[in-house]
Amino acid sequence: MDRLAAEGVRFETAITNFPVCMAARSVLLSSQYNRTGTGGVSNVAHASGGGRFHLPEYPVAGRPHLKASTLPEILRDAGYHTAAIGKWHLHSWPHDVGFDEYVIPRVHHCHTSQSFTENGGPEFTPDGYSVDFESARVLRFLQRHRKDETPFFLYYNISPPHCPVADSPEAYRTRYSPDEISLRPNVDIDRRLEGQDHHFKVYRWDFRYYDHHLPYTEQLPDGYTLRNLIAEYYGLITWMDDTLGKMLRTLDQTRLAENTVVVFTSDHGDNLGSHGLVQKGTLNEESIRVPLMLRYPASFPKPSLHTDRVASLVDIAPMLLTLADAPVPDHFHGRSLLTASHPQSDPANLAAFVETDAGPAIRTLTHLYHLPYLPNSRTLAERPAQFFDLENDPYQLNNLAESTLSDETVLSGLDRALRAWDRATPWMKERKGSG
Repeated sequence: MDRLAAEGVRFETAITNFPVCMAARSVLLSSQYNRTGTGGVSNVAHASGGGRFHLPEYPVAGRPHLKASTLPEILRDAGYHTAAIGKWHLHSWPHDVGFDEYVIPRVHHCHTSQSFTENGGPEFTPDGYSVDFESARVLRFLQRHRKDETPFFLYYNISPPHCPVADSPEAYRTRYSPDEISLRPNVDIDRRLEGQDHHFKVYRWDFRYYDHHLPYTEQLPDGYTLRNLIAEYYGLITWMDDTLGKMLRTLDQTRLAENTVVVFTSDHGDNLGSHGLVQKGTLNEESIRVPLMLRYPASFPKPSLHTDRVASLVDIAPMLLTLADAPVPDHFHGRSLLTASHPQSDPANLAAFVETDAGPAIRTLTHLYHLPYLPNSRTLAERPAQFFDLENDPYQLNNLAESTLSDETVLSGLDRALRAWDRATPWMKERKGSG
């Protein structure tokens, strides 16, 4: 990651438009906000008896979501070969949204004994770690294209540091000392998290604990604390980083780096105990902030990049299409980070919009403003639930939503911008609610 940042451009303030896996990945490939592209589906796709949702093992047949043309479809129409390798977690199959080939695992997360399908064929379970298997397939794909003049779009998804953190090589899992972990100021290490033992077991073993309750997942190591969890999580970040390095070195060895754009990002962050919270899905900085780096070949004309505004996942597809000299369709919601000058007066031109199940938010360079939905509707409330001055309160310790200290000028501008976005961004008709 440091190499990418040094050789390219890092967008310091990058935001996911919906801080959970499926929704964010839908936004990334469609450049449509989740409510339009999927009808608001968050992180699950099927309902079981009694209306209880559960994770599907694979996508569903047909194309119930992402009905408008996607990034891979447009690139394929422009002559690109398209491939997806690694975590998928979208409602539709890769071949239904524009991928010529793919190797994807089941939705449920594990790093050993993971089941895969290649191009929708029979399941198989490779030996060793799934991360290494996927990496090998990526390297094979790049080697195959070293002499192929057909341009390609490779959508490569590395699962770590996503749980299960304990299902990982010991060298990474034990690399960092819990005693040396630095905690963010919004973490109270002396206060137990609500449901702490349960959440720690989910982090360590994922579905093998919360679905299967295998006996070995039911016990935590003696003295296991939040520091231990964060240390293991950091170890998996290094595992991912080393895996990314393999791809970059192969691009060099095949000389594909001379003509290949690389974008590195994530679908969401992780709370890891900040504000007493775990996992994702909230409007905490830890949940909504993501890395975003762009590296383009030295032979390319140097693009004019907008690093002075909040970038988000919805902007990536139009940016890539611009770099590929491919048309950006009107149904895309994102704005290329390479476009010409933008007005500075309207906060919406410098901001990102974030959807959650509880209602949307606007994130500018300096503030976050969140309006909840009224009960059982998609109508926005009159008053905000969250309003943070992130320039002076980067760890969100002081919610100004009900405070007389609030800057009414800033607040009113953010309120107008968020309500205008809400009015202008339609819900998928098939799932339109009462709001």
